[in-house]
Amino acid sequence: MRCHYCYNPEIVRGKGSIAFETAYHWICSRKGFLDGVVFSGGECLMHKRIERLISDIKQQGFLIKVDTNGSHPHRLKTLIENQLINYVALDFKALPHHFFQITQSELFVKFQQSLDLLIQSKLNFEVRTTVHSDLLKPEDILQMVQYLEARNYTGTYFLQNFFNNCSTLGDLSNDYHKIQPGDFSSKYFDIVVRS
Repeated sequence: MRCHYCYNPEIVRGKGSIAFETAYHWICSRKGFLDGVVFSGGECLMHKRIERLISDIKQQGFLIKVDTNGSHPHRLKTLIENQLINYVALDFKALPHHFFQITQSELFVKFQQSLDLLIQSKLNFEVRTTVHSDLLKPEDILQMVQYLEARNYTGTYFLQNFFNNCSTLGDLSNDYHKIQPGDFSSKYFDIVVRS
C-alpha cells in the first residue's frame, strides 16, 4: 500500500535495511529490559520469512505484537494457528469506495479476510483507523463503524488523528479537522480517539 499519511516513506520505498541477525542480537541483548517486540512496517507480513523471524524472537521469551494492514491473511492465519503472536493491530484504511484513493491498492478483500479471521480467533486484537479530513469525512467514519458492527466486531475501535510531525508519502494539508472523543459511538464496542 502507499497510504498518503504513511510516516515510514523510506521503508515503503525500499530504502535502508537492517539485517535480521543484527536486530535479533540487539533484541536478545535487551532480555529483562523489554517484554515484547512489535513487528511493523510498511507491512511486516510481506516478508517471505516472517513466520521464522517471529518464531525466533518468540522463542527468546518475548511477547509479539503485529501491526498489519491485513493484506496477507494467509500469513496471519499461520501465525495465529502456530500461536506465535500475542496481539494484532489491524489498520482499517477505508471502505471499498475510498480504499484505493487512500491506499493506492486493491487489497480491501484481503483486509476483510484478515478482519474476519481475527474476529473468529481467540487472539487479542484491535482495529484502528488513521483519520485525515482530506481523506475521510465524518459520514465515511460512521459507515466504517456500521461495517464493523455488521461483522460482529466487539473489541475497541481506535480512531487516530493524523499528526504530521515528519515527512509522509502523500502531500496532505496541515489544515484539517481533528476528530474528538465522543464524535462517534457504537452500542457494540468502544470507540477511542487517539491524538
